[in-house]
Amino acid sequence: MFSTIATTSAQHCALATERSVTDGEQPILGMLISIRNRLAALKKDRGNYYRPNDIVGLYNELLDQVKVLNRVRAKEQHDNDTYKNRVDSVLDECFQLFSLFYLALGKNKEIPATYVQLVTIKQNFELFNETGIYTDADLEPFQKRLAEIRQLVDAEAAKEEEEGEHDDYGAPKPEILLVSRRLRQCEKELSVLEEATRIICNELMPTYEELVSIRRRLTALSFVAHDVAIVEAKELQRRLIEIDDLRVNDRFVNAEDGTVSEGQTQVVGLLEECFDCLHDLMAEGSAVSKDLMPLYDRLMEIRIQLEKLLLTSRWTLRETDLWSYQVQLQDIDAMRRNGQFKDATGEPAPQQAQAVLNFLLHKCYNLVYKLLSSSEPVAESLMPVHNQLRTLRRCLLEVKKYGGPLSARDLYPYQMKLSSIDNLRTDGKFLDDEGHIPEGQGVVMSLLNECYDLMYELMATEVDE
Repeated sequence: MFSTIATTSAQHCALATERSVTDGEQPILGMLISIRNRLAALKKDRGNYYRPNDIVGLYNELLDQVKVLNRVRAKEQHDNDTYKNRVDSVLDECFQLFSLFYLALGKNKEIPATYVQLVTIKQNFELFNETGIYTDADLEPFQKRLAEIRQLVDAEAAKEEEEGEHDDYGAPKPEILLVSRRLRQCEKELSVLEEATRIICNELMPTYEELVSIRRRLTALSFVAHDVAIVEAKELQRRLIEIDDLRVNDRFVNAEDGTVSEGQTQVVGLLEECFDCLHDLMAEGSAVSKDLMPLYDRLMEIRIQLEKLLLTSRWTLRETDLWSYQVQLQDIDAMRRNGQFKDATGEPAPQQAQAVLNFLLHKCYNLVYKLLSSSEPVAESLMPVHNQLRTLRRCLLEVKKYGGPLSARDLYPYQMKLSSIDNLRTDGKFLDDEGHIPEGQGVVMSLLNECYDLMYELMATEVDE
């Protein structure tokens, strides 16, 4: 069923052939657009906290439409992997939005919350695959997160099987099918990326990793004034020549037995790419031509905004705010053809310009992923208490580390703050403005208990005035 849902990478969306919406799917499309519009209206309301009942109610409406779509497509025999129309695109947007809403509600451990993370991981993997500039260390955080999502999905599927929670046709819940498919896509992409570095022998791996570092640095120098960049570029040029001199008859060989080292294609190809990039950098005054500057400026602006969010996300970020950035990045991604940006004449942009734009695009995707990964499993209505406790804990840790002997008067402000937070509880729970119990009680209570433990330690060492 969900095999029909289009991949969210805008690049692939642009290349896919989109079918017309059949008469049987028209009512479904109308309902999906209505749900998406209601989600957009909720997202814009910054004067109120999101109500779980509103979000979950809309989500159940979406699942009902998915079940109808499943039946219609099975009847019309449109349930293959390649079939795609506007219904799939709108449905995918709805699931991404719901995923962000679930994160905002603190429901991080529930299946819908993982969807948008899988979308972003796949976008990162596609760019890794296109550029070939990555190491095992770059893949590690994604590997870990995919393993966590796999464990969550498998546990939920096993629970559903045990409880017999299937639909009338014996199929698993729609979100299980959808997330499982996304997860398989990511695992397949990861396997391809791992295989590409696995064939590089241990002896060549340090050289490969250094070349990746040099290649990234050369791209970063494209953002620096030309006369300043040239100085460092010459240093990198000397190092590249040293690496090139290690080759024997144009090949890297084993130092012990003189045999050709495995992984020549990847390492030599990357070395040559570094030399090409270096040549372009030293020859050009500006890496990006005038007709591509608006795109460059747009990506730079998105990057700056995301980096600011990364610094202030604990206090200012609503996870649903990331949707606008996702849409902008997918629009930019759709401008590429076969992984390349085109200039005003329709020809591929110069290599260095491609590298700069792809670097920025990948950087933005990675920042979105970091923001999603940093999301706490705490509802936004509970975040003020959560943030106060985190700040208080940090203060108490600093006092414990550097404060020295403290008197009761010194500790009094911290005791008062901790007491005022604790007094916010009703029957042992932190409630929202409507008297509901928001998600994240365990996280907040853990912080509260840790603050009490730190306070007791400090009180045990206090001195008389």
